[in-house]
Amino acid sequence: MSLQSIKDILKSEKLAPSKKRGQNFLIHRQTAATIVALSGVTADDTVVELGVGLGTLTGPLAEKVSKVIGLEIDSGIIDWQMTSGNLADNVQLIHQDLLKADFPDLAAQCGGRLKILANLPYSISNPLLFKLLDNRRVMEWAVLMLQKEVAMRLIAVPGTKEYGIISVLLAGAATVTQLLNVGPGQFHPRPKVDSVVVKITFHPAPESAALLPAHDEALLRKVVRSAFQQRRKTLLNSLSASPFITFNKETCRAALLAAGIEPTTRAERLTIEDFVVLTRELAKVA
Repeated sequence: MSLQSIKDILKSEKLAPSKKRGQNFLIHRQTAATIVALSGVTADDTVVELGVGLGTLTGPLAEKVSKVIGLEIDSGIIDWQMTSGNLADNVQLIHQDLLKADFPDLAAQCGGRLKILANLPYSISNPLLFKLLDNRRVMEWAVLMLQKEVAMRLIAVPGTKEYGIISVLLAGAATVTQLLNVGPGQFHPRPKVDSVVVKITFHPAPESAALLPAHDEALLRKVVRSAFQQRRKTLLNSLSASPFITFNKETCRAALLAAGIEPTTRAERLTIEDFVVLTRELAKVA
């Protein structure tokens, strides 16, 4: 789908890319086909596409899989897709807010753990990533086009400036692989930043259990969030001053030392394994 054809569709249907939703439509079908190829889909797959838009990614995806379940929040786009005949017969279109989607129900419809493909609006990328984490037990993989800054956080390693909350939590649930860099010229409207396509391959539950010791997942998230809330502070000061957990300074010091972590260490130096050990120590006095 060319830039001019996209502009023509938007004009004729009185549609406009939503700044509020951060909509940037992928223009080049060849780029979309490359993303589909890199995702590793097979002819037997049912894939959920988050945000169908004008269907640039949907088309090549539908050619390679058994079925596409496409979620789209924009009612104007839904109306156009339903009347234009733009989508293949194996595409099921659902009017749905991505952040309110019932992923376990979708997994049941797909007959197994979810395989997701999406050119995500920048405005919802962070909450959607946490939604994927919350539903990781029904996730097989997600191939996502993200703002480069966000994508770099997903693959960041300890000790780097990009390393943060989502880096830590994803490291305990999945393997993240960078697939493709996509420049601003591939979209309409043209964004001000580059995009990156990543594949998040979620660990099956038994594998996750084998990788990390048993721990309180809710407490782990609070501990990680507390540690990074003021990342320039030491762990001792961040944890003891956190509004998310209620441990005093001496309790935090004792837990850090028991976990083999110096209280003066900063959050970006800890691996997911370190955070799990620390969480287990704090759970003993919770």
